[in-house]
Amino acid sequence: MRLSLPGLLVLSCFLFAFSANVKTKSVVANDFKSVAIPFRPNEVKLSPSWLLEREKLNLNYLYKLDTDRLLHNFRVNAGIPSTAKNLDGWEHPTVGLRGHFTGHYLSACASEIANNGDTLLLNRLNYMVDVLAECQKKLGGKYLSAFPESDFEMLEKQSGFVWAPYYTYHKVMQGLLDVYTLAGNKKAYQLVLNMADYVQGRMEKLSPETIEKMLFTPNANPLNEAGAMNEVMHNLYAVSHDPKHLKLAKVFDRDWYAKPLIQDKDILAGLHSNTHIVLVNGFAKRFENTKEADYQKATKNFWEILSNHHCYVNGSSSGPRPIPTTPTAIKGEHWGLPDRLSTTLTDEIAESCVTHNHQKLTSSLFSWTADPRYAEAYMNTFYNAVLPTQNPENGNVVYHLPLSSPRQKKYLSESDFRCCNGTGIEAFTHLNSNIYFHNTDNLWVNLFIPSELTWSEKHVKIEQTTDFPQSTKTEIKVKCEQKTSFAMKIFIPSWAKQKTNILLNDKPLSIKTKASSFVTIQREWTNNDKVLIDFKFDFRIESMKDNSTIFAIFYGPIMLAFETGDELILKGKQEDILKSIKKTDNEMTFSLLNKGIYYKLKPFYKINKESYGVYASIRNEY
Repeated sequence: MRLSLPGLLVLSCFLFAFSANVKTKSVVANDFKSVAIPFRPNEVKLSPSWLLEREKLNLNYLYKLDTDRLLHNFRVNAGIPSTAKNLDGWEHPTVGLRGHFTGHYLSACASEIANNGDTLLLNRLNYMVDVLAECQKKLGGKYLSAFPESDFEMLEKQSGFVWAPYYTYHKVMQGLLDVYTLAGNKKAYQLVLNMADYVQGRMEKLSPETIEKMLFTPNANPLNEAGAMNEVMHNLYAVSHDPKHLKLAKVFDRDWYAKPLIQDKDILAGLHSNTHIVLVNGFAKRFENTKEADYQKATKNFWEILSNHHCYVNGSSSGPRPIPTTPTAIKGEHWGLPDRLSTTLTDEIAESCVTHNHQKLTSSLFSWTADPRYAEAYMNTFYNAVLPTQNPENGNVVYHLPLSSPRQKKYLSESDFRCCNGTGIEAFTHLNSNIYFHNTDNLWVNLFIPSELTWSEKHVKIEQTTDFPQSTKTEIKVKCEQKTSFAMKIFIPSWAKQKTNILLNDKPLSIKTKASSFVTIQREWTNNDKVLIDFKFDFRIESMKDNSTIFAIFYGPIMLAFETGDELILKGKQEDILKSIKKTDNEMTFSLLNKGIYYKLKPFYKINKESYGVYASIRNEY
């Protein structure tokens, strides 16, 4: 085939755009293999408990949503008549992000189907995919969105002034990919392939300079955030094994962000949190696909930098920007200077999307390494940053999770359809995730949650019965038809500094337990063998790194919140404050007497509509 000069120019731009962002060869870790493998969603069921009720609240919301309203903007954009009433909030027909929540909905429903085989949701998804296929056909066979193609044209010409078309496009792609991988709809897979071809076609026509301008996002609240386009393309490549999908994914893996992380440089200050944390989940998937060691380094280094220098005590992050140039940046959504958190406690810190993506990253790192530090971080985030985002009465979620005093949780309405509504409905379909991990010879028990595990490869069932963390005990029962040998590795968190008692079939085991480790029980298991773990909970204080007079109080794994309508200013020494806390009953309520004032405390995840404070400060000047 002979190309014209213009054709050669287009081809050369395309090849350069795809290669310029991957300038150095990364060492390939050919011998890498994940240490601990998560179980499939249908292999872990939540048993009746308060956690299962949290999942059901979310499920009820999924049931309430009208699929035709979720599809309305897609139909209108494709020129297909729609009689449905449009949605409001960020899904209103005038908002640039319209369509993003539909992607979240597809993912959340697919997860529930994978968990429990929900036929009602399966029928809904099949209907939605059929409608979206009709829309894609009307739009030329590749493009599929609730907003017009002109949004991409505007982004390419101006690199701004349009609200995040790639962010929204990726949500729909990921939703459809989940519908295929988790719910088995093959038509959804073809829609994703077509959407990927559309993006490839757009990128082929752009110069490397234009692509860099679009995807260079260090500014405050970047309107052109690309979301997790890199991750969804790496996820698609893991399914398709088509090299063109890997090439396209690499276009969104930008060197300006990846290279400093590979070199272990903290460049987070000033960056928009949710724009950039999702890119690292893409780096993680790239490493899993290609075994490029640089992307393993980038992922691990980012996690260490974020967790150790930019996170609040419960594992959440994001807050005011050091140099705020937008109204939002004054109060939230950005990372600040490392180890300078004490002056950031506005009412808009800890965006929920960021927390959910951080937790997702933590689970990947545990799978790679089985390092107990990741199990520790996951448990802390689960109880103290994820569960507190949901209203325990109706399932509504928050956008931000403030930790100072006096604060109140501001739950989003069901018609807001903000990003955190979307990540929230996904997160609460994953409460059965990452409780257990396995490989050929080992079973890791990372979380103490009432659940039933089916370990198909071993022909074993595991039943965990507990009221943790209201109870300090959990019982694990093994069900098997014949004797089966494996090692059960039980997580002992860092807060379990006192000896943890472990009984096997009602007899104490003479096993030395060590905080922040796994205790291993290697044996040939028989039917109805049971392990009882009994932890010792203590009170402890976790202080701000840059100001030890600002601190939060924990009881075992649980972060406590004061019920208060006033600013939390205490007197005395930290050790005296700890001694003054009393547990009042078995429902996890506590009291604290400080200089004649009684305070009531309870787990942060139980705080609902009341005014509260988490971080308290000590002032002893008077």
